[in-house]
Amino acid sequence: MKNIVKRIFNQTIIQVLIVSFVFIFTFSKLNLIKERVVPFVPIDEYISHLDEQIPVLMDTYGIPGSSIAIVNKGKLAWSAAYGCADAENGRKLTRDTPMRVQSISKSITAWGIMKLVEQGKIELDDPIFQYFKSWQFPESTFLAELTVRHLLCHTGGLPLGDVFTVYSPQEEMPSLREKLTMEAVLLREPGSTFSYSNTGYNLLELLIEEVTGKPFSEYMRQEILIPLGMNHSTFIWSEKLEPAVPVGYDLSGKPVPVYVYPEKASGGLFATVEDIAAFTIAGMKGTPNDIQIINTNTIEVMYSPEIKKIGIYSFVFDAYGLGHYIETLPKGKQAISHGGQGTGIMTHFHAVPETGDAIVILTNSQRSWPFISYLLRDWARWRGFESVGMGRIIWGKYGIGAIIALSWSVIIMQILKTTTWVMKRKHEEIFIAKYSKLLAIAHTVIAIIIIIGLRWCLSQKYLFISSVFPLVSQWLGISMFVMSISLLLTPLLLINKSA
Repeated sequence: MKNIVKRIFNQTIIQVLIVSFVFIFTFSKLNLIKERVVPFVPIDEYISHLDEQIPVLMDTYGIPGSSIAIVNKGKLAWSAAYGCADAENGRKLTRDTPMRVQSISKSITAWGIMKLVEQGKIELDDPIFQYFKSWQFPESTFLAELTVRHLLCHTGGLPLGDVFTVYSPQEEMPSLREKLTMEAVLLREPGSTFSYSNTGYNLLELLIEEVTGKPFSEYMRQEILIPLGMNHSTFIWSEKLEPAVPVGYDLSGKPVPVYVYPEKASGGLFATVEDIAAFTIAGMKGTPNDIQIINTNTIEVMYSPEIKKIGIYSFVFDAYGLGHYIETLPKGKQAISHGGQGTGIMTHFHAVPETGDAIVILTNSQRSWPFISYLLRDWARWRGFESVGMGRIIWGKYGIGAIIALSWSVIIMQILKTTTWVMKRKHEEIFIAKYSKLLAIAHTVIAIIIIIGLRWCLSQKYLFISSVFPLVSQWLGISMFVMSISLLLTPLLLINKSA
């Protein structure tokens, strides 16, 4: 009899696990896997796939608008826009709509710096403070060690900077120098470790102004944007921009009106998808001389790894160069890339300079990381690269789905155990032994820890896991909350029963 009960209980556990996995896979929208893209099919066939896949992904993740460009053989092969620039007013997004590209700005700023290096106006390994005449760097024992190179590759020991404070275009805001006085504090020895820093790139903005005697936006327009044919790009917002800049949408889907920062180099560029495609083309091998604004050797320096230990970014990239993430693809080709994220916006470009391939993805939603990952995965398959590091976000999503499924399995088994024991009144000694006060305390402590953790997550302005996994993170939160309740109720019921 005991063996039969044990066998039934084991079968129940297996069934619970299977049902939980099927439930999570079905209802959390993890099953977005469509027909695989066949490598090297004609571009028309690949574009047909995109036209089917993109609207599905946008609907799944609640992304109002996106614009995409494909570069093939060193030329713009295709571009398109989907959805809305302003969902509330029904304004369509178009290919010529300038969008805030956020941290893609850093890659373009790096080109501006490297042009000054070529001209001999600055040196990569010179201390940065020696170039500042109109602003005083806050005192630090490490100040003499901080170089231009450190700032370009995020090893300057500086903080991330204020990423939450934004201003409406008509609002009064602090100057670049005032912001740097507040944020440019050296936290560790330069060169010691990778630490992604908007503040570092904002120092480069000031460097350009000090060395050239021109406003940063004017220098970048004259020396980088216009020569590259990025005629619809600007570091200065204007109400005269036509079409108007899209409305952004945050992680909860709320609209975010257009905003500006006091700083521009780290995330202030407004550009069209085709302009960013033109930027990727400029760094490819065999680029025509008329758009080669810096020499090939300088580009190779930017695309060479400066630091390989890049923290959490190592999950999807191999290294960081000068203004670009770097990875070695499965077949040995080198890819360079950069993404951008801000309140209501997410962007990304990925390029393989050796083959002349690139993809640019701009969206007006902060929920776009999985969307971008799916598009990058399919693009890599189409071009025969097999995969790119950003595709691992998809597997991370499946991993979280598995954790959610296991959580529900635990919840269901807890409920089954409790129900079974409570119904068998004559075996009170069983559940008293099984659930001693010590075990009840353990359940309670674990439940409280989970609840405190969830409360902390809800109190955060920005949560990395919610940004990268906008759908499954919600499921994970719900699952953890239900699990905590089951952990609290089970010992309470059993203790009451034994009393």
